[in-house]
Amino acid sequence: MAASSTPRPTPRAERPHELASGLGARLASRQPALPLAVAFSGGADSTALLLLAARTWPGQVHALHVHHGLQAAADDFERHCHELCQRLRLPLHVARVDARHAPGDSPEDAARRARYGALAALARERGLRTVWLAQHADDQAETLLLALSRGAGLPGLAAMPEAFEREGVRFERPWLEVPGPALRDWLRAEGEGWIEDPSNADTAFTRNRIRRELLPALEAAFPAFRETFARSARHAAQAQKLLANVAAEDLAAMAGEPHIEALQRLPRERQANLLRHWLRSVHDGAPSAAQLGELLDQIDACRTRGHRIRIKVASGFVERQGGRLHYTPTV
Repeated sequence: MAASSTPRPTPRAERPHELASGLGARLASRQPALPLAVAFSGGADSTALLLLAARTWPGQVHALHVHHGLQAAADDFERHCHELCQRLRLPLHVARVDARHAPGDSPEDAARRARYGALAALARERGLRTVWLAQHADDQAETLLLALSRGAGLPGLAAMPEAFEREGVRFERPWLEVPGPALRDWLRAEGEGWIEDPSNADTAFTRNRIRRELLPALEAAFPAFRETFARSARHAAQAQKLLANVAAEDLAAMAGEPHIEALQRLPRERQANLLRHWLRSVHDGAPSAAQLGELLDQIDACRTRGHRIRIKVASGFVERQGGRLHYTPTV
């Protein structure tokens, strides 16, 4: 399926200068390390981010594009990005990745991991310390609704962080409080076009159904939902940070690896907090609720030397080794 490029309309006689000024000021206030990279898909959101960043810091902005190879339109995306960057005289760096998912893996998660890994590699190769991502307030609301639909805990309800580090590169999302429609309004006023990803119209994807069906209903019922959802996500993120600090202190008191007797002296909720932190931050494994519950039951029952523990968690196994728990990935 070919990508559709939104035509560049005739600029309006009266452009929304206030909107442009507000968006530009929001970016300038962040004072990123220069030169700066912008993850550029060719879509409306990343196009607005790239254009405004390039105007704010002329000659200091690079575009990074990831070719996922998951659909025929990917070549059209890359071609559009090349054409825009040539017109704007911006350097464009492209990475091609294999974003196909393994059996049992989420296609969205596999593509996300491949994308961030490629962006980090492109940035490191060119000495770019910060990469900006164009997710906005609507994307944050979608992420929170997805988390709620899956019964997520605090890490999921915290939605997308404003900033994070991966593979030695800092990623930031300066648009998280900006409504998506505002970015498209600005692009239309500027007479700039963008690429529409055909997969965004496929309502087989839950996120697309949320975007097309739920967000308009929320807008009608709760016009300020973007701000209130973002506030809730920030509250969840603050609470999760506190829990992570407690877990890190508990784990450090056990010399960095869970000690069974020490765990048994903690309340079950605190045990769960420590184990989630240990598996996620140390071993990059996210236990399901059922896996974590079974592990906690086994820890409680482990009162003799001969009691064995071996439980499948994420892509590996948690096992008892002496008085401690050890995680072994199945790679």
